[in-house]
Amino acid sequence: MPAASPTYSPEVPARITTPDTVETRFGTLRFRDGAPDPATVQLVYDQIDFNRGVDAFLKGMSATSVYAGCRGLEQAGVRPNGGIGITEQLMDARSLFLTPNTTTIYVLLCVNLTDGPMVVRVPPRALGPVDDADFRWVTDVGLTGPDKGAGGDYLFVPPGYKGAIPATGFNVSRPRTNRLLVFYRVFVEKGDLAAATASVKAKAAVFPLSQAAKPPETTFVNLSGVKFNTISANDFSFYEELNAVVQNEPADWVDPDSVGLYAAIGIRKGQPFAPDARRKKTLTEAVAVGNAFARSNAWASRDPRTRIFSDRQWLTPFVGGSYQFLSGAERLLDAKAMFFYLATGITPAMSDAKPGTGSAYALSFRDAQGNYLDGGRNYSVTLPGPVPAKDFWAFTVYDNQTRSLLPTDQKSAGLDSNSPGLKKNADGGATIWFGPKAPAGMEANWVQTMPGRGFNLILRLYGPLEPWFNQTWQPGDLEVKR
Repeated sequence: MPAASPTYSPEVPARITTPDTVETRFGTLRFRDGAPDPATVQLVYDQIDFNRGVDAFLKGMSATSVYAGCRGLEQAGVRPNGGIGITEQLMDARSLFLTPNTTTIYVLLCVNLTDGPMVVRVPPRALGPVDDADFRWVTDVGLTGPDKGAGGDYLFVPPGYKGAIPATGFNVSRPRTNRLLVFYRVFVEKGDLAAATASVKAKAAVFPLSQAAKPPETTFVNLSGVKFNTISANDFSFYEELNAVVQNEPADWVDPDSVGLYAAIGIRKGQPFAPDARRKKTLTEAVAVGNAFARSNAWASRDPRTRIFSDRQWLTPFVGGSYQFLSGAERLLDAKAMFFYLATGITPAMSDAKPGTGSAYALSFRDAQGNYLDGGRNYSVTLPGPVPAKDFWAFTVYDNQTRSLLPTDQKSAGLDSNSPGLKKNADGGATIWFGPKAPAGMEANWVQTMPGRGFNLILRLYGPLEPWFNQTWQPGDLEVKR
């Protein structure tokens, strides 16, 4: 008689098994010998859809920001591939832009390469970037670009384009996306806005490469004081904006993981975005949480590296000085989210300024005691002299709700070191006041705020000098004044 086969009962480590009941923050999960029951399956799918909705908001806000910017410009009359917008009388709070300034003329246009290669002609003494549909830097134009401030023609070639390209005469870029946002400033000499505007209109243009021999006329639109919105949504329509981006771009416009993330919530190229009632409810909750995180991440950052000075409230989103938000092999997700929730336009010149060139940025959401800034209170801040800015320095205040300019009667929502009548301190610095009404005798040093409206502000140094970089110079915090 053959021997009986031995019975084998291996010991199963508890760490690789699933209990029959698991308590989580989103409910009780139930299993029968490791198999989830129907209620658990639905609960888990709802949660993963929610998680992916939050992730899609945080990852996709850079793309929807470009989309909303181009949509807003088109609503203002700046048509893609044929129009250029100019803030001929500078920016003011009637237009909604993420953290603009009010001290330089902006020139803005959108290019869509689905029509083929496009030429953007840039005037002399410009400064700014060209970014793609995911707000990735493509090239600089002007002083930090290939033309070095002399002006020139930039040729943008669509993804996958196989046609002939001229060998000379153009600064050529091959972006990964069809939609591009071109965003530069021109410098104003001696306050002459009209002359700066005229120089743009005399030289700037946008036209198809196919018509380069005889370019069609470019339409210029004065954007100063025009009411339009370039800020993307914080509700369910955010996902509709993201879908519009996906439909306009090549299938591989972002990395496969991002393509997969958007597809997982129903946003797929070539297919309608039509979530059922359950998924729409889940995504509506997800965008609310994503927005709450983005605001918490900016107003109350938990990353100590965002602090410029250890004992002050001034922040930077450029942790590590990388415009790609990299620290070695690490992508700084919170720093990237902070920047794209608050700002428009990315270029290495913003994050890696050198003494005497570019710009330095310091953000503040709180007063010296750590309280959020309140538009009904009075504050002062002192910039010790000499202020380390080769060109000039500027303060601009922003509405906490819109992240655009605070819409006060002052319209400029700020001041700078070239402001008429600005009073300097004995050391060459200045004390600036923020509040609903100007202190007596300090009208030229005052920035208006609004009772009932929270605000934040940015200090910009144009041409920052060495004391800024080695921190031997530090601005004061905002102090509450009774």
